[in-house]
This record gives sequence, C-alpha cells and structure tokens, in this order.
Amino acid sequence: MDTRPPELLSMTTRDGVRLDADVYRPAPAGDYPVLLMRQPYGRRIATTVCFAHPAWYAAQGYIVVIQDVRGRGTSEGTFALFEQEAADGEDAINWAAGLPGSTGAVGMYGFSYQGVTQLLAAATLPPALRAIAPTMVGWDLRQDWAYENDAFCLAANIGWAVQLAAQNAKHAGDADAFADLAQAARALALGHGNHARPDILHRHARHVPFYRDWLDRDFADPYWARISPSAHADRLTQSGPPALFVTGWYDTHLPGTVAAYRAYEQAGRADAALVVGPWTHFPWGRRLGGKDFGEAAIGEIDQLQRAWFDQHLKGEGEAIAPSRAVRLFDMGRKAWRDFPAWPGEQQCWQIGSGGRAALDERDGVLAPDCETQAPADYLVHDPWRAVPTTGGAFGAVPGPVDRTDVDARPDVLTYTSPPMAAPVTMAGETVAALEVTADCPSFDLSCILTIVDEAGRSHHLSEGYAHFAVASDGSATVRLRPTCATIPAGARLRLAVSAASFPAYPINPGTGTRPVDAGVEEAGVITLRLNLAESRLVLPVLEEVP
Repeated sequence: MDTRPPELLSMTTRDGVRLDADVYRPAPAGDYPVLLMRQPYGRRIATTVCFAHPAWYAAQGYIVVIQDVRGRGTSEGTFALFEQEAADGEDAINWAAGLPGSTGAVGMYGFSYQGVTQLLAAATLPPALRAIAPTMVGWDLRQDWAYENDAFCLAANIGWAVQLAAQNAKHAGDADAFADLAQAARALALGHGNHARPDILHRHARHVPFYRDWLDRDFADPYWARISPSAHADRLTQSGPPALFVTGWYDTHLPGTVAAYRAYEQAGRADAALVVGPWTHFPWGRRLGGKDFGEAAIGEIDQLQRAWFDQHLKGEGEAIAPSRAVRLFDMGRKAWRDFPAWPGEQQCWQIGSGGRAALDERDGVLAPDCETQAPADYLVHDPWRAVPTTGGAFGAVPGPVDRTDVDARPDVLTYTSPPMAAPVTMAGETVAALEVTADCPSFDLSCILTIVDEAGRSHHLSEGYAHFAVASDGSATVRLRPTCATIPAGARLRLAVSAASFPAYPINPGTGTRPVDAGVEEAGVITLRLNLAESRLVLPVLEEVP
C-alpha cells in the first residue's frame, strides 16, 4: 500500500500547551486505526534505531502519529521527565482518535521512554486506546531504572542525563550549553571529586533537574510514584488495554519490562505477552558482544507489532496464542522457546573451595551438591583498581563478551561447575543467596553468571549488583537479571563475585556513606569474608524443556 507524505499537525493539551506531531497516512482513501508514538528525542527520528520507519506502518493500513512530548522537539512547554506523560498522553489519545479518517481505535508503540509514555497514558483508561506495545521499559523507575538493588546505575544515568540536558538546552535556545554538553557526551562525564556528580551536570543543572532528583530524593519520596507505571498497577492490570512487552537479555531495562509483564500475568490477563531476544537496548540483530546468535535472532518486532495491532485494532487474526504468551530466545541453542507463562522452576546449587577462589580458577566449585574444603573465601577490594564493568547490559561493549581476563583478577572470586555431562537448560531468574561479613559499615556485591566454553573462555550470561549496609546476620542476597540459555555438554557454568563493577555503578566507600554522596578520597580498602557453607546459587534449571 502506498503512503502519503507526512503532515505536521498540532493539538492543544488541557492546560493550553501545543504539541506537534508528524502524521503518516495510507494513500488510499478510507478509515484506518491510529498508531501513536510519543517521544522526547525529536519526532523525525521516530525510533528508527530499532523500528521500521512510520511510513512502513502506514503502508500496513494505519494512520501513524509521531508526537514530540511537552518541551521537546518543536512542542511547547517545559519538559519534566515522565511527570506530564499521563495527562498529556490521555489528551493525545483522544485527539488522535478524532483525526479525520480515523476509525476511533488507537494503539501505542515505542521503546524505552516511549514505552513508559504508553503505560502512563494507559493508566488513565482512555476508551479509544485498544492496545499497547511497550518495549524495553521501566516499571518502578526507582527500582529498575535509576537504581538496581539500591545501587545507582552510574554510567547509564550520567550518559542519559547529558543527552537530555543537551536537547533541553537546544530547545531553550541555549547554544553555549548545548555545545558544552554535546562535547561532554563524547566520553563518560564522571565527576572529579564525586563520580556521581559531574561538573558538566552541575553547570547545566537547570537543563536536567531530574538528575538531582534521582540522586537526592529519598526512596520513599512520592516523586517515584508520580513517574512510575507500577504506581498504577491495579488500573493497568485490571482494566488497561492488551499489552505486548518486548525486551532483550542484555537490555538495561530487562528487569522493568519483565516486572511489568509479570504484573499483568499475575492479574490473570490472557491478553498480555512477553518476547525476550538476545539483544541490548538497541539494535536488535543477530550479532552482539562477539557472538553470532544466528538468523533466528534477527528481530522481527515490526511484523509482530503489526499482527498485534491487526488483532486488537482491526479484529484480524491472532498475533500470539495465550498458550505461547512468553517467547524467550535460548542463547545456547540459538532458538526461540515458547512458554504459557513466565518460567518459575528453580534448583539450588552450592559453592565451595579450598579458600583460594580469588587466585586459582580451579579452586572454586559450583555444583548441585558439593563439599567445601575451606570454611570461607576472602575478597579484598581496592578502590584504586576497582573491578571494571565488562559486557552485560552496561559494558562499553555490551552483551556476551569474553570476560576471562576479568575472572582471573585476584579481587574476583570464581566458582565453576564441572563440564556438563548433558545439556542443561535454564530459563528465568537467578538468585545468589550469600552470607558475607565485612570489616566496614557498607559494601557492594557484583555477581556475574557466565558460560565457560571448552576452550576456557568465560562469556557473560547474566548479572546482578547490590548495595548493602552490613547486616547483623550476614545475609546478602543478589538478584541477577533473568536469562534463558542451554548449557551444552562439555561447557561449564561459572559464578564470579566481586565488590565493584565500575563505572556501571559508583564505588562503595565502605564508610556507610551512600556511594552517590561519597567523595573519591573517602573510598577505602574493603575486606569481605564469604561463608561458603551458608551460601547458595539458585538457578532457573528446567526439568522439562519446551
């Protein structure tokens, strides 16, 4: 189907602010459903970093509306991160439903920020909104975007804050600030005295007020509920539109997307689905971190979204059967696996060593049943040479990179299984339930799950990071990100434990001061004692493989 050139149309919000949009239409005359994307990065880019151009969607028989959110692109108003997206989104849906040539049925699509705008707007329950497709989103933005297990996501947050500040400066006509911020964006702008508070963001704080909120707001502050879809969970999961969630195993927003889907699933919604591919935040191809996952890994999300909206906006076909509501890419088999629900099987594996797991990769053992020769392993963290972030969701090169050299550092404990006698399939969430004592008031733990191939190379599979104040009972639980992989016969599993992952997260000073508040000179050496007899790794091993 041919399409018409895009048309610039504007609407006015309930409080009198003009919002601009590009509108794409099929060439043939007729009435069509509307697909709406609301985004903060300028409507012309239209999220083409991962989706087909809006003209492609228009050619499938839709009016496609790509709108600049308030205070971004050419839209009027002041941008306040996520805070106006519920009301503005509701107004935009009602406006889009009434466009000439519209059937009155609206769907929303988009990823990251554009995914959260869908959920916030959907929580207002506009009757015209018939389906959404939130991709790579936050659910509780404190828990799964700004922080993870109470640890500030340093590199990701600074990089995003600099980008948004630059675009806000451009929108405000502040050319000098834009040039300063654009230059800073070419390298990670860590602060000198405090890594989490870089000079560039202090100088241009008026262009990025949310960053200070994320640093300084108390975890119980109502601010977090104002910007989080999870605050509207009851409305969304009980009365909201059908939802198709998409994310990647190495996506920064994997935990939030899975949490959002599981909220729908636990509410008994049969019209929600989840797809997880072997991807980072973008792009969504077959190659990542030096691995080729094959043709099956090439994202066909555009085709899936078309089928999803055809079903719910046009009443045509069935995009995903409820019996296959969860579609996970198995990174070992390089193939998709379908589940009727999020997999929940778990198996408890033990760790053990001769007390030298930081020095000899042969010493630490991971197995369903193993005896430890030593009562404990000791881990010494030196902030001067903190363990670097490698691969995963936050590495400079993301994905399943080879981290063998990092595993060999003397400030990383490694526990490796014997070679698998037969393939072992995992799907779901991993939990490291450790017992740790420290010689200081606070510490961090990084837990990385890897596959060690027959050549001895250790490839990143899953990760978890957590911030702790010293607990009286020594318990330290680290929830790792979900994964799905078949470990082939002859390969091994490895758990790597360290006290840092920098610059993904700020260095814990060990003094009890929050890492985001501590000066770099405050950080000291931290010694951790891992009690092996009371430490476990809970793995999502499947007894029956679909």
